[in-house]
Amino acid sequence: MSQAMISYRNLLMLCGLAALVAAPAFIYPMLVVKLLCFAIFASAFNLMLGYTGLLSFGHAMFFGSAGYALGVTTKYLGWTPELGLVAGVAVAALIGFLAGSVAIRRQGIYFAMITLAISQLIYFVAMQMDWTGRDDGFHGIPRGKLFGVIDLQDDLALYALVAVCFVLALAAIHRIVTSPFGQVLTAIRENEPRAISLGYDVDRYKVLAFTLSGALSGLAGALKALALSYESLNDLHWALSGEVVMMCLLGGLGTLGGPVAGAFFVILLQNFLADKVGEWLSVIIGVVFLTCILAFRKGFVGEIGAWIERSRSPASASEQEVSR
Repeated sequence: MSQAMISYRNLLMLCGLAALVAAPAFIYPMLVVKLLCFAIFASAFNLMLGYTGLLSFGHAMFFGSAGYALGVTTKYLGWTPELGLVAGVAVAALIGFLAGSVAIRRQGIYFAMITLAISQLIYFVAMQMDWTGRDDGFHGIPRGKLFGVIDLQDDLALYALVAVCFVLALAAIHRIVTSPFGQVLTAIRENEPRAISLGYDVDRYKVLAFTLSGALSGLAGALKALALSYESLNDLHWALSGEVVMMCLLGGLGTLGGPVAGAFFVILLQNFLADKVGEWLSVIIGVVFLTCILAFRKGFVGEIGAWIERSRSPASASEQEVSR
C-alpha cells in the first residue's frame, strides 16, 4: 500500500474521531448511540462474511441473547453495567462457539441454513420463557453507574461509553484482519482447499472466527439493551439477521468502513422514513438495495476505494517510470 493511501486513511480516521466527539452537539445522542451499536454489529458480521467468506443467516441470536444476558444480570442479580456487558459478550461468544462447531460441518447454503435454524431455535425458546417478557419485551433494564462512579443515566455519559466501545471494536477488528490469523481467514475465503493443503486446520479457524464475530455482535446487542433499558424478541428475529447482511452489502464487504456506512444508511433511513411512508419503507429499502447491488457491486465504500485506486494507478505508473 502506498504512503499516500496510508496518509489518506489516517486522515479519514482522524475525521471520524472528530465527528464522534462533535456528534452529540448536533445530533440527539441516543440516535447516534443506536447508529454506533448497529455499526459494531455490522462490522462483526463483516468479519464472518467479508473476511472469512461464511454467510450466516442467524447473527441476530448473538445480538439479542447478549441483550437478555445483560438485562438478567443487571436487573435481577444487581451486577454493575460493565459486568453486565461482560456477561452479554461471554454469552454471545459461548453461543458462537457452540453454533460454529455445529455449522462448520457443512458449507455454502447448508451452513447458512444451519445458522438460521439455530437462531430460530433460540428465538422460540426465548418466546416461551416468562422472564423474557415474551412479546412485551424485557423492560426495566437499569443503566446503573459504570465502575460505580459514572452515572449512565446521563445520555452523554452513555454516549461516551458506546463511542469508546465502538472505537475499540473497530480497532480490534482491524487488528484481527491484519494479523497472521486474519491472513489465514482471507486464504480460507479465497481458496479453502489450498489453505487445507498448506496445513491449516480450517475448521478451527472458522470456529474461532465465528466466536469472535459472535462476541463482538454480543457487545453491540448488550450496549443497545443498556442504552434503551429494554430488550425485545425483535433482536432475535431472523429479519434482523437479514438486515445486517444488507448493511454489509450496501457499505461494502471486506472493508473496515463499509459496514459502518451501511449500518448508518439503513438505520437513518428507517428512522426518518418510518413515520412518513409506513409499510412502504420495506419497498423503498428493497429498491435501494437492488439498485446498489446492480450499480455498486462493491458497495458504497468499496466503490469509492476502487475509484481512488484507479485514479492513482496512472500516477503510480509514471512515478515508477521516473525512478527507472
